[in-house]
Amino acid sequence: MTETVETSKIPRAVLLGALVIFIIAIAFGVSRNFGSEGKPNTALDVKDISANAAGPEAVIASLEERTRKDPGDVEAWQLLGWSYFENGRYLDSANAYGKATKLGPARAVYWSSLGEALVMADERNPMPKAAKAAFDKAIILDPKDPRSRYFLAVSKDLDGDHKGAINDWLDLLRDTPKDAPWESDLIRTVEQVGKIHKIDITESLASTQKIRASDLSGTLKSIAAAPIPGPSKTDMAQAAKLPPGQQQQMVTSMVEGLEAKLAKNPKNVDGWIMLMRSRMTLGETAKAKGALTKSVASNPEARNKLLKEAQILGVPGT
Repeated sequence: MTETVETSKIPRAVLLGALVIFIIAIAFGVSRNFGSEGKPNTALDVKDISANAAGPEAVIASLEERTRKDPGDVEAWQLLGWSYFENGRYLDSANAYGKATKLGPARAVYWSSLGEALVMADERNPMPKAAKAAFDKAIILDPKDPRSRYFLAVSKDLDGDHKGAINDWLDLLRDTPKDAPWESDLIRTVEQVGKIHKIDITESLASTQKIRASDLSGTLKSIAAAPIPGPSKTDMAQAAKLPPGQQQQMVTSMVEGLEAKLAKNPKNVDGWIMLMRSRMTLGETAKAKGALTKSVASNPEARNKLLKEAQILGVPGT
């Protein structure tokens, strides 16, 4: 069991770092696709963004004040949990996410974030019961939630079901966009666990990659469900070097930048869908719903498409 714990713990830490910047990949995809004057952005100027970003203490203090003024602000609790997590305050993060789950019990991302924080907060137990329960809740609400899928596979590995864990990770890999920043770490996890437990994953991994290649070559009709057109490896490396807390500021700046562009060009239907997608990924459900309302008002002829995409994203009221 000790060997299994250590085996899972090492790749888990690597993958966690990639999952933290998963949101950045989404926001960056938005920024790149919908640059100023309709021209695609081609570079991520991390220096410009970080120079104007508030320090992590200021961000946390602001969010703490926001929750004190309005304890029912679920999005503030979610962002506070995220900020605590970014700064290594895992128990505080778990407490904040716990508040979010009580205020928004139907949101899978709140439960999976709670589970992740609980895992990181417990240095002795690699899968606390409360964390496992949170992941179980999240996966019921959203069977595709990547964080829960990863950690529930970790739980299987810890329980000795190494083949089952590998199969679950391969299923997650199958749904991972090509060249996603966490792709290589997920593959490494499968390879390492397979090697240590003498499980030949060569054929199954090759088969999964073949299926992914086939799926990605098809026409994606849904923008909401399409893989994120992510940044280059250099872009992501730059983003990952930002001090804790400033990554969140970077994401916020990008998403708010898209919203400002849409205010000037409200006929950009695809832009509204990407904004809803980003808001939902950030856990900002009320803002996602607001974006849907504005998008339909500005594009009544595209109402059915917007509602369908919003439903895929799980925007409230759809």
